[in-house]
Amino acid sequence: MVPETIAIEVVYATLQKQTVIPVQVPLNCTANDAIETSGILQLFPEINLQQHKIGIFSQICTLQKILSAGDRIEIYRPLIQNPMAARRERMHKS
Repeated sequence: MVPETIAIEVVYATLQKQTVIPVQVPLNCTANDAIETSGILQLFPEINLQQHKIGIFSQICTLQKILSAGDRIEIYRPLIQNPMAARRERMHKS
């Protein structure tokens, strides 16, 4: 018997482009397993899952999160600049 699978996406964006990788994973798959299965870690060796946060449709989650069909796992880059500091800087320039 073939185990049931679900379709999900793994997404990572750099300043230059966004990469979306569709993946078929088994039921009860974790976010970590799906990320590894997607091959995105080989495409972007700078991703460190111990430091980068992940989320599903903009909701932060853990690597142990069990996925549902249609989930979109987003791997977030660290912020380059604090958003509050950037706002203050823009206000001072005006």
